[in-house]
Amino acid sequence: MNKRFLLRFDLGVLLLTALVTVMSVNTVSAQSLWKEETSKPMVADKKARAVGDIVTILIQESNTTSKEQGTQTAKKSGVDASIASFLYGPAASGLLTKGGKYPAMKFSSSTDFDGGGKISNSEKITARISVRVIEVMPNGNLMLEGTRQTSFSGESQEAILRGVVRTEDVAANNTVYSYQLADATIKFISKGTLSDSQKKGWFNRVWDKVSPF
Repeated sequence: MNKRFLLRFDLGVLLLTALVTVMSVNTVSAQSLWKEETSKPMVADKKARAVGDIVTILIQESNTTSKEQGTQTAKKSGVDASIASFLYGPAASGLLTKGGKYPAMKFSSSTDFDGGGKISNSEKITARISVRVIEVMPNGNLMLEGTRQTSFSGESQEAILRGVVRTEDVAANNTVYSYQLADATIKFISKGTLSDSQKKGWFNRVWDKVSPF
């Protein structure tokens, strides 16, 4: 009896120990520091995918616009009218005559217009800007925003970039080309003496608005 009792007692202790072990594992798992939405695997690419992450934008913009327009018009008009005879003729009656002749009218006009214009515009921008993820949209797309300021010899330049990118468009080296951004806004604002000298004065700008020529 004692052996059977001891055997049952040992079996009960083992079951109790196994139960405590399982409960301990479950408790540890529930309080794990791993967060699926923010934690990153150690062997995965370090790509931006959460708010606050930084991603590098490779700006490669090349725009070319060309427009040519020509207009040619010509208009000629003329009038040659005279009265040859009215009722009895100038010899028989002086009605409507002066100096024995009826009134006459003759004139001609000619107008020519030849106009044309050609516009050719070419712009190329190459730069790199690191921006932050400011929002993760419900469909997983990342909203990006960032600025960069540089200053040299009194000339300053500020670059502003905003846009939305798909997470799958972020390359393994955590870069994105600017043409992959949706709703992209790319601005380069220059300030300084050299930049100001390239702008028209306020009077010239007003004159260009009101001048009819």
